[in-house]
Amino acid sequence: MALPKENVRYSYADYRKWDENVRVELINGLVYDMTPAPSRKHQKILRELSTEFSQFLRNKSCEVYFAPFDVRLFSENKDDKDILDVVQPDLTVICDKSKLDDHGCNGSPDFILEILSPSNTNYDRWTKYKTYEKAGVREYWIVDPFYETVEVFLLEDGFYRLSGVYSKEDAVPVNVVEGLEIELQKVFI
Repeated sequence: MALPKENVRYSYADYRKWDENVRVELINGLVYDMTPAPSRKHQKILRELSTEFSQFLRNKSCEVYFAPFDVRLFSENKDDKDILDVVQPDLTVICDKSKLDDHGCNGSPDFILEILSPSNTNYDRWTKYKTYEKAGVREYWIVDPFYETVEVFLLEDGFYRLSGVYSKEDAVPVNVVEGLEIELQKVFI
C-alpha cells in the first residue's frame, strides 16, 4: 500500500499493510507522522525509565513495553477495519495480559508515558491526552526533557486530574503499580 496521506481516514487494517519503516499513529482514523526520530536526550530518558519499570516489574503481573509498540484503543470486539486509533506511546504498562497479542496491546493499557519533543508537544499535551482520557487509560505521564519534569494525570470519573508535577529531585509514585516509585535523578542524568 502507498504511504498514508494526510486528511484521509484509515483503519488498523490499512495500517497493517504499510511498510514497517513508516512510523505513524492513527487517532480517529487520521494519520499523525512520527518522524523524525526522537533526540538522543529523549532516547536516554526513555532508556532509564524503561530500565526502572522493567526491573521492578520482572516476575510481576504487569508488563512494560516501549516504542515502537502498537496500542489499539477503542478496539474491543472490533475487526481491524473498524479500529481507528493506533498509537505508539514511549512507554506502556499493561496489567491485563488478555489485552496482549502478537501485534501489541488490544485495548486500553493501564499506564502510558509520553516524552515531549519539540515536534510533538501539542500532540502529546492535547490530542493524545484527550484520546487516552476517553479510552480510559488510568494513568498518563507527560515527561518534559527540557524542564526535567514529569506531570502525572490520574483518571477519575472519566476525566484526568493532575495529581502532581515532579522535578529532578523528586521520586514519583506509579499509582497503577503498587510499590513502584521512580527516582527522577536516575532518569534526568
